Amino acid sequence: MKYTAHQTDGATAHQPKPDMHVHTDACSHAGHDHAGHAHAHGHDHAHEAHGKGAHAHGHAHGHGHHHHHAPAAGHGRAFAIAVALNVAIVVIQAVYGVLANSTALLADAGHNLSDVLGLLLAWGATWLATRRPSARYTFGLGGSSILASLLNAGLLLFACGVIVAEAVGRLFHPAPVAGLDVFIVAVVGMVVNGFSAWLFMRGQEDDLNIRGAFLHMLADAAVSAAVAVSGLVILFSGWTWLDPVMSMIVVAVIVYGTWGLLRDSISLALNGVPPGVDVQKIRDYLAAQPGVTDVHDLHVWALSTTGNALSAHLVIPGGHPGDRMIDGIVGTLRAEFDMHHATLQVDMGTTQHRCSLDRAPHAH
Repeated sequence: MKYTAHQTDGATAHQPKPDMHVHTDACSHAGHDHAGHAHAHGHDHAHEAHGKGAHAHGHAHGHGHHHHHAPAAGHGRAFAIAVALNVAIVVIQAVYGVLANSTALLADAGHNLSDVLGLLLAWGATWLATRRPSARYTFGLGGSSILASLLNAGLLLFACGVIVAEAVGRLFHPAPVAGLDVFIVAVVGMVVNGFSAWLFMRGQEDDLNIRGAFLHMLADAAVSAAVAVSGLVILFSGWTWLDPVMSMIVVAVIVYGTWGLLRDSISLALNGVPPGVDVQKIRDYLAAQPGVTDVHDLHVWALSTTGNALSAHLVIPGGHPGDRMIDGIVGTLRAEFDMHHATLQVDMGTTQHRCSLDRAPHAH
């Protein structure tokens, strides 16, 4: 039997038997030190004296110690700048929203406030994602970025609900609006939020958490632009009903743009296959490796909004193919399939294996 025992803080998950040989890898990959990982390999030595190394049953866990990408450099500063600017614009919009009697401006202020909370969530999650794995959180805290993106989407939708409720009330009870004040403050908000969105443009395609922050800022810029237009029209036409109508139009646009973020966040939170990952291609690649006759128990999930994990059983009747081959497979899974942590177990196919998750749950 062959397996891998990981060592964390000096405690191994499995203790090797006396006939096993143990080697410890002291490796450091991309700034992540793995000096504490011990790999214990147990072999059936029936023919090993003759160099044939027959394995009665080989369980090989090939682990690629290539954990998820660290958040792109500079995002800490981007979060700090965006939070400071948005706090300032919230205060300005709230004050002038009251003075100008503008529902749209007050709604924009409320939306910006939700953005400040969303930015703080995303910022905190980005920091937590850089924390090293521990004995309690063996995959680290990268999953917090998934929760942050989910909460970010929820905050956006909640803010939209508040805006709609206020706008509907204002439609039935119209009030005079100071169009010039609305226009000036909304333009300031548009510039601030547009700049904040630009800060998060780099990296938002690869990180769902950063994309949540980017969408928040972009949505705010769109809201402010729409409010500015409505303020200008009201100034020259006196159409006060345009203020709440424009608010609801903007809400529809925000909800449309947020839906994808919400869908992807829920999927990752439920250990769904990350967007852009083709499980069938991974299965085909593994099945095509020399000596592999079957692939089962293949699972793919997200460790964070930037890192993915995989585990699978490879049926190799000839026994364990050697660490070099396993390491090569793990390296390819990372380079070509974006799998930042892969665990492979080698079976000889002498028994029937079936994933325990495929079995029907027991009735209670």
